[in-house]
Amino acid sequence: MRKRILALRLGVAALSGVSVYLSYAPIGWWPAAIVGMALFYLCLAPQVSVRVGALLGFVHGLSLYLFLLPWIGEFVGNLPYVALAVTEALYSIAVGAGGAVLMKRRMHWAFPLWFVSVEWLRSTWPFGGFAWGRIAWGQVGGPLQYLAPYGGPALVSVATLACATGLALCLLHPRLLGAVLLVVPLALGGAASISRGGGEVGQVTVAAIQGNVPRLGLDFNEQRRAVLSNHVKQTEALNQQVDLVVWPENASDVNPFADAGAMSMINQAVQSAHAPILVGTLTRDDVGPRNTMVVFDPETGQGEYHHKKYLQPFGEYMPYRSFFRLFSSYVDMAGNFQPGDGTGVVHMKGIPVGVSTCYEVAFDAAGRDAVHNGAQILTVPTNNATFGFTDMTYQQLAMSRMRALELDRAVVIAATSGVSAIVLPSGEVTQKTSIFTNGTLVETLPLKDSSTFAARAGKYVEHVLSIMGVLFLIAALWKRRSAQGD
Repeated sequence: MRKRILALRLGVAALSGVSVYLSYAPIGWWPAAIVGMALFYLCLAPQVSVRVGALLGFVHGLSLYLFLLPWIGEFVGNLPYVALAVTEALYSIAVGAGGAVLMKRRMHWAFPLWFVSVEWLRSTWPFGGFAWGRIAWGQVGGPLQYLAPYGGPALVSVATLACATGLALCLLHPRLLGAVLLVVPLALGGAASISRGGGEVGQVTVAAIQGNVPRLGLDFNEQRRAVLSNHVKQTEALNQQVDLVVWPENASDVNPFADAGAMSMINQAVQSAHAPILVGTLTRDDVGPRNTMVVFDPETGQGEYHHKKYLQPFGEYMPYRSFFRLFSSYVDMAGNFQPGDGTGVVHMKGIPVGVSTCYEVAFDAAGRDAVHNGAQILTVPTNNATFGFTDMTYQQLAMSRMRALELDRAVVIAATSGVSAIVLPSGEVTQKTSIFTNGTLVETLPLKDSSTFAARAGKYVEHVLSIMGVLFLIAALWKRRSAQGD
């Protein structure tokens, strides 16, 4: 009988992970995350052991990440993808084990805080963490997204888990507490949705260029030049005057400062547009190779640059390369890029423009630092061509929409092969391209100098919530120890 019950719990835990996955883009059923985490919390009732809770957490996490992250293996195969899914699922062991302790001590209201404590750890450690799977990203399009300006993704995650815990409790005995936990965050999100606006200091007309990538079959150097040529041609096809042009990450994988031909092509596009262009390229300095966004102006030439600060481990650089080479030759496919240390802002036609290059959009500090340093509009230049027709680009677009809400800024996403998009400060997508097509998006967007509470103090909100989660778990463990002592 016990084995049957355990098997049932494991099945529900796996189902809960799949349900949470359904909340992420491109599916985007935001209530599915609440239902999924409610199912997981119900798995811990009435009072499972810490060991069983840990096992349930691992199963939940594994089912979630196996569905969420297949794009990892598009270029390097299934082994790295499965390895990353298993690694991320290990953090969910702590969610399940801690949840079991809190369930036993009837400290239900502390479970959302403990969840965010683990989410913070997963998003920061090791190698800078992996924030791609934060549960907040699945709330884009729902009422809880409007809490982002008041505490960033961390507050959205807490609210999501509060609703989930409340839903679970409504099916158990503490129904009044459950109703409060379920209804209050949704009501606060609804109220926050109607209290936005202000801070506009002007407008700017921006073009996002998606040149697309050529067909397979070209050798490596020809592929790079073909991508650059595509972006030049797409820019030359602009049929209206714009103030700024944004090219994607890696639009010129040929370093224009070392290749006169590439520089000539970029200057050709700049003169055709009669506007500054933010160009994604590769550069090298005394520190080493860089993933760089550079401003090229039709009047002043080369302008300011942004060296990507938050690099993708095992992709753009390889930590402990010699050690991991013992397990796989894939490590030598990783780059050796060096992180930048700039402000996250470049000036184009006098306008401070925030830059979060591709993977950087998942990191809270990237957008917040840009706003602190005066950014009035944000850009996310990205290269997702490597990941084919997977969900990766849509998941990244959802993060950009959350950043727009969190920081009260319009966001321009320019992708080599899609999805490129224009996002208003409200998080609404007004235009977007299809993937693996060429296209241009042009829109007049607001410039803002407002500063949300999340921009000013979001990291402290996350730290306070995480510390509270740890302290409440310690208190629950202390109560458990005291009860055993009695």
